[in-house]
Amino acid sequence: AVKAEDELDVEGTVDEDFGKSRDGSRTDDEVVQREEEAIQLDGLNAAQIKELREKSEKHVFQAEVNRMMKLIINSLYKNKEIFLRELISNASDALDKIRLLSLTNEDAMASNEELTIKIKSDKEKNMLHITDTGVGMTKEELVKNLGTIAKSGTSEFLNKMTEMQSEGHAEGQSTSELIGQFGVGFYSAFLVADKVIVTSKHNNGTQHIWESDSNQFSVIEDPRGDTLGRGTTITLVLKEEASDYLELETIKNLVKKYSQFINFPIYVWASKTETVEEPIEEDAEAEEETEKEAAEDDVEVEEEDEDKDKDKPKTKKVEKTVWDWELMNDIKPIWQRPAKEVEEDEYKAFYKTFSKDNDDPLAHIHFMAEGEVTFKSILFVPTSAPRGLFDEYGSKKNDYIKLFVRRVFITDDFNDMMPKYLNFVKGVVDSDDLPLNVSRETLQQHKLLKVIRKKLVRKTLDMIKKIAEEQYNEKFWKEFGTNIKLGVIEDHSNRTRLAKLLRFQTSNSETVLASLEEYVERMKEKQDKIYFMAGTSRKDAESSPFVEKLLKKGYEVIYLTEPVDEYCIQALPEFDGKRFQNVAKEGVKFDESDKAKEKREALEKEYEPLTTWLKDKALTDKIEKAVLSQRLTNSPCALVASQYGWSGNMERIMKAQAYQTGKDISTNYYASQKKTLEINPKHPLIKQMLKRINDDAEDQTASDLAMVLFETATLRSGYQLADTKAYGDRIERMLRLSMNVALDEEIEEEPEEEPEEPAEDDSEDKEDDSEDKDEIVDEEDDEETV
Repeated sequence: AVKAEDELDVEGTVDEDFGKSRDGSRTDDEVVQREEEAIQLDGLNAAQIKELREKSEKHVFQAEVNRMMKLIINSLYKNKEIFLRELISNASDALDKIRLLSLTNEDAMASNEELTIKIKSDKEKNMLHITDTGVGMTKEELVKNLGTIAKSGTSEFLNKMTEMQSEGHAEGQSTSELIGQFGVGFYSAFLVADKVIVTSKHNNGTQHIWESDSNQFSVIEDPRGDTLGRGTTITLVLKEEASDYLELETIKNLVKKYSQFINFPIYVWASKTETVEEPIEEDAEAEEETEKEAAEDDVEVEEEDEDKDKDKPKTKKVEKTVWDWELMNDIKPIWQRPAKEVEEDEYKAFYKTFSKDNDDPLAHIHFMAEGEVTFKSILFVPTSAPRGLFDEYGSKKNDYIKLFVRRVFITDDFNDMMPKYLNFVKGVVDSDDLPLNVSRETLQQHKLLKVIRKKLVRKTLDMIKKIAEEQYNEKFWKEFGTNIKLGVIEDHSNRTRLAKLLRFQTSNSETVLASLEEYVERMKEKQDKIYFMAGTSRKDAESSPFVEKLLKKGYEVIYLTEPVDEYCIQALPEFDGKRFQNVAKEGVKFDESDKAKEKREALEKEYEPLTTWLKDKALTDKIEKAVLSQRLTNSPCALVASQYGWSGNMERIMKAQAYQTGKDISTNYYASQKKTLEINPKHPLIKQMLKRINDDAEDQTASDLAMVLFETATLRSGYQLADTKAYGDRIERMLRLSMNVALDEEIEEEPEEEPEEPAEDDSEDKEDDSEDKDEIVDEEDDEETV
């Protein structure tokens, strides 16, 4: 607690040395030793550095390098943080090379058995060091690789900025390995550094220092001798605005983001707080003795225990800041291993780590693609759909697919790595064929990405296809069914594959969903079309007049109950050689015998006066034609759309569109198309209407009946009425006739209410109130006179 007499530090100043790495490193002998093993800053004083710079060989960058550095610094890399990705990739390549050399030359790794990458920041000197124990470079290689880019096919790079083409490369070396020779990626260091110092030691040469400020560079032998053993240290003197890259958290996040799956261990020099036991000094011990004596007045302590305590050294717990190398990349890139060697639990653990999902994946596929482009990949289907899956559908950027090049994370910011409808698939893609030195913007347009995308889609559909039927219907279809339907609409090249994944409700079962393959297997012998009916719900679809005859004859009908369903089926011209038939449109015909055909033709002739009367007189402007129906059994009539017109369901969906203005030409064209009125010759109302027409073509009741039947058919067929008031009036007229109420009988008007006279009691109360008021006024007047 703070006492009143205590002096408070009002300014709130903090000691300069507090928490500095220098003090933190003096906590014990072991850390001092580790500090010595750590990357040396320069090991040279200011005078020695000045002398070195004066004696060093000065070089001017090759003209193409100058051009390219300006490109990189000013435009190619918009995201400055990638400098660390590039430098770690270079270090990894250098380590790869020394490892390959050691296979044929046992002495290659004699100077240093360790294969690591170490990163250390020095805030005091504003420096960042990246050290690797890789192959290193001789003086000639420093000049050649860092001062010229003859090996990188620079002209091609500068002209296209999409891929680097090798010129005079060592045999068997691919262009993607150029970074190991400090290709374009190395110069990204100048995005954040004013000065870059490279200290390198090759087995075949002495240790040299290369230094540059991006305008020119110098090389000199290192007067400190062989401090590295083998390898390279890159020291960046950071720009003022890049100081954030000296922060431990920033470095750790960048390493985990971009270089998490590099083959070699990456260490960061980091601090952590530990609680340790320390011996108590004499002064502190004396204080404790006095405290003990005070306590003994209240508490009895056994002598034996005291003797035991005297034998033990006196210690106390102290919190210390300890510095050590912290491993950053302990997650292994399991996609690099053969699929048969990876356990199921490893896939689950990897999925949870990289996707930040708590649930196990529903399915996964692990494969290697070869051909025009070689890449390895693992793809996952999550158990549940991500939140807001269809928010900003198509325009929202998707970061579920992570692109790696040789285990280095490049980007997850792709609009077209996966098609829109597969925006729920998560996974990694790792290719050796994509040029790592090119920025994300250029890489996005790379032709090989189109090849990768094509293979990813095929493999994803294979993975989905292999999900067990029960799990597919219960889990996958509930979560991602709409995505598959959208795929049928959008992805023409994979339409047949996607069609096999579709599931619908059908008249065959109340609960079990059916695939199109199952529907085709159950089709009747001479059935040549797949019948479907669209509606707002299953009940709406199965109670439609259009399916009456089909269900009665035992045909299976697919029920489309979601808004996207009818679009989906329209995008499918056929399935397994069978065309689709919307039962709400023209074209529903049944196989019939000669006798049945003769009977139908006789009926058509009998009802010809009625169909002609309906078309030419009663419903002149409302229908295209009137015909006898083959699809109705219980309903008197139905309104059928033409083959290319809108069904009632589609009209409802189109009119409900948020952007619908009513001015669109194509929309108005479809909406205004006249329909065909199909009548049921076996229905008593239709029979009665024919009789009336034959007796009197001008029969008003028949005209009214025709209009009401038309409007009722419009509603039952799923369409909207143009004039609901007129429909209501007609229904009322028919109700009056059926109940013998005169058509001209008017509604009884309510008599107007007369204003009520005040009751006698009320008037008396009011008089009393007024008398009271008068009395009060009189009293007030008296008071005033006094």
